[in-house]
Amino acid sequence: MVHVTRREHFNAAHRMYREEWSAEQNEAVFGKCANPNWHGHNYNLFVTVKGEISYESGYLIDLKSLKVIIQEYVIEKLDHKNLNLDVDFMKGKMATTELICVEIFNQLKTPVEANKGVFLHSVRLYETENNSAEYFGG
Repeated sequence: MVHVTRREHFNAAHRMYREEWSAEQNEAVFGKCANPNWHGHNYNLFVTVKGEISYESGYLIDLKSLKVIIQEYVIEKLDHKNLNLDVDFMKGKMATTELICVEIFNQLKTPVEANKGVFLHSVRLYETENNSAEYFGG
């Protein structure tokens, strides 16, 4: 079995807050991330797939195909968007790095695994160079 990883990048804004909490409680829990005027990140996304190499092609998956899947199902929906307001798969969810990572995995699983013998192994999302989350599915 081999693992192959594709890196992508997107920029997005979000805000950490709970509507049922006061502004003071949101600030106490989420700090600067509760800014009512939002804040943004330059996210780096790493998508790892796994499976057996096809000795006919030499690939597990053509990385150009993987790029197209990631672009269509994730990047086009997230890049230069407000994660709280603009992204269908984040509606009603707290826009933490952890939950964004899980939801990206959920978006990619079916289209990635439509490729014979290819399985989505993990999604790692870097919010900053020091902070990331990684999800392996279910």
